Amino acid sequence: MFITDILSDNAEKFGNDVALVERDAVSNQRFEITWEEFDKTSNKLANALISQGVSKGKSVIQLMTNCIEWLPIYFGILRSGSWVVPLNFRFSSMKINLCSETSEAEVIIFGEEFIDRIEEIKGDLDRFVKHYIFVGNPDKKPDYATDINEFIKKFPEINPDIPMKKEEGAALYFTSGTTGTPKAVLLSHESLGFAAEVEYQHHGQTKNDNFLCIPPLYHTGAKMHWFGNFMVGATTVILKGVNPKLILEAVSEENITIVWLLVPWAHDILVAIEDNEINLNDYKLDQWRLMHIGAQPVPPSLINKWKKVFPHHSYDTNYGLTEASGPGCVHLGVENTHKVGAIGKAGYGWEAKVIDGSFNELPGGETGELVIKGPGVMMEYYKNPEVTDETIKNGWLYTGDMARTDESGFIWLVDRKKDVIITGGENIFPVEIEDYYMENEKIHDIAVIGIPDTRLGEIVVAIVKPKNGRTLTEDDILKFGENLPRYKKPKKVFFDDVPRNPTGKIEKPKLRRKYCGEPDKNVLFK
Repeated sequence: MFITDILSDNAEKFGNDVALVERDAVSNQRFEITWEEFDKTSNKLANALISQGVSKGKSVIQLMTNCIEWLPIYFGILRSGSWVVPLNFRFSSMKINLCSETSEAEVIIFGEEFIDRIEEIKGDLDRFVKHYIFVGNPDKKPDYATDINEFIKKFPEINPDIPMKKEEGAALYFTSGTTGTPKAVLLSHESLGFAAEVEYQHHGQTKNDNFLCIPPLYHTGAKMHWFGNFMVGATTVILKGVNPKLILEAVSEENITIVWLLVPWAHDILVAIEDNEINLNDYKLDQWRLMHIGAQPVPPSLINKWKKVFPHHSYDTNYGLTEASGPGCVHLGVENTHKVGAIGKAGYGWEAKVIDGSFNELPGGETGELVIKGPGVMMEYYKNPEVTDETIKNGWLYTGDMARTDESGFIWLVDRKKDVIITGGENIFPVEIEDYYMENEKIHDIAVIGIPDTRLGEIVVAIVKPKNGRTLTEDDILKFGENLPRYKKPKKVFFDDVPRNPTGKIEKPKLRRKYCGEPDKNVLFK
């Protein structure tokens, strides 16, 4: 299926129903658009792009923070036949330039937050970019750009119906770049449609559901989870501004039924409740049926606490990666809460197994690399055939994640290959230590890394952020770890912020650079 066809169906069936809502905590404003408005805006943009010669074989960069215009623009680019290239809003000017050059983008559609970064590299961008389209306050529009409303206003609201094939490229996603230079992941129309079907099959959305979208839409995780509501024409609320109070206010006032959280946000909500900063009786929450988490390993202690506070919630986790069209290639399932800590089994339409270095499937309990296979596997790393061949072999995508299976066939994520610490010949998986320490009621966040040691090769180091108002010492941390095996115990403790990217993953390369001054290990990354 083509996701652009789903939009057409929603406009036809539910034209006057609300499709998207934006809640802006900064301006304290609320906007909404219907499915018909969504569809027509996408069509106008598609026709405008086509009029400028931007169609099949071309690329359009989308550089925007979350807003109500984001998804109509994304679909408009797809409908033009061009590749849509959503960029991480945290990318520096240098990375924006690199991604633009790699994709050979002829158009950049950007928000006002990026004016300075664009102007810093505009001389380089002008080599291939023909049109700069501005989204935001017209008074802030730079002279070299065209306001998007002006760009599309004279064009028809009808679908241009550009012929497309499922196996053709549709979207170019750049990996987060937290461990080095971003890689360009090319996804097909088939992969995008399959991602929508996977999400719907896993969470059974209905027309009555309302999804709260908080993570950045440039990332496959947020968008592909939204696809479940999209499949059935249900409403979605885009929340601008994130803290526990804003999240619960949105759930209460917008009648939200499904929320996808990142680990830090779920943790912050529990802490705010624990510290009496939030009284749950102040909010209407009975309709909230599902809380799910992804994008990073989930500490079991967090979910156990969550279920005590919200016992009526179904819980789920989905494992995924950009190279697999987002979340869902491995899926826990709401019926498997007793397996909290596992990432689940192969998702709808997927195959998954844990292998050794010779592609032999490992028996339960043994750690190896997780590989997956299915219609959501990327077409390629664009312009990077060597790494593509290293990553996709006989249709199997090598994830770079270390995992094991249990006696019931559930997959447990152990850690990323690049994060494994080798001390005295022993492999140590930091996630296991991090999960252990998150049981400590005084710890807000923790990251475990290895730093060089002349005798052991590497030693375990913990970077700890205490909860507000709590006091922790290095001795406290070391004492709490007394039950860990000796070789897993942290040898040093630093108290510091734990840096996380917009999707919640710990940015361990930053910590390695800070505390051991060495470059990151040269491996694949998500």
